[in-house]
Amino acid sequence: WARTALEFEPDPHQARVLASQSNRVLLNCTRQWGKSTVCAVKAVHRALTRPDSRIVIACPTQRQSSEFLLKAAEFLERLRIKARSDGRQRHSLLLPNRSHLIALPGKANGATIRGFSALSLLIIDEAALVNEPLYRSLRPMLAVGQGDLWLLSTPYGKRGFFYQEWAFGGERWTRFRVPATECPRIPADFLEEERESSGDLYFSQEYMCEFHATDDALFHDELVRNALCSGIEPLVPGELS
Repeated sequence: WARTALEFEPDPHQARVLASQSNRVLLNCTRQWGKSTVCAVKAVHRALTRPDSRIVIACPTQRQSSEFLLKAAEFLERLRIKARSDGRQRHSLLLPNRSHLIALPGKANGATIRGFSALSLLIIDEAALVNEPLYRSLRPMLAVGQGDLWLLSTPYGKRGFFYQEWAFGGERWTRFRVPATECPRIPADFLEEERESSGDLYFSQEYMCEFHATDDALFHDELVRNALCSGIEPLVPGELS
């Protein structure tokens, strides 16, 4: 559908992502791989094939939210489908089949978004930079509609919900990891220049999709986890639960 209807030619990794039927997806991908574009294709397809769908996109900043919505609007234009604002949400697209695409403002919080419900699809772009309260406020909106949840990002240290879901979220998540060395649009000589310019640590995070302990951490994540033991009885039985 992406190829024939949108004239969008996905690379092999993008094709695997678009073909996924999982309702919980994690995209841990290099910078400039096209995470937002691929998910915009997913959002437009969902909106067109399921009338009355409500699709929410959350990003760290308003500019990123607007850019995502713009990508979706461009795909709709290729299909010659007219979409307009729904008249209530400033950053929104309302399709003729009554499906909604809504981009949340960058400073949204739990108090300002509780009116949304029965989401068909929730996409959180640059998820490693989105605050935890917003994520926890959004998740319950998937309950009634049994909606899908897609988190996409490049790593930003071993912190936040994106890392926790990637590392410890279990089998409920379908995970896709795409380092820059597997992106056909990024030249090898550019990557070598970036490695020399930025250093191995930054390069491995931004381009090789690796999670690292944050520089401001007093104790590294591995050290803390290795110090935990569930087999030790509390000093005062019954005091801790």
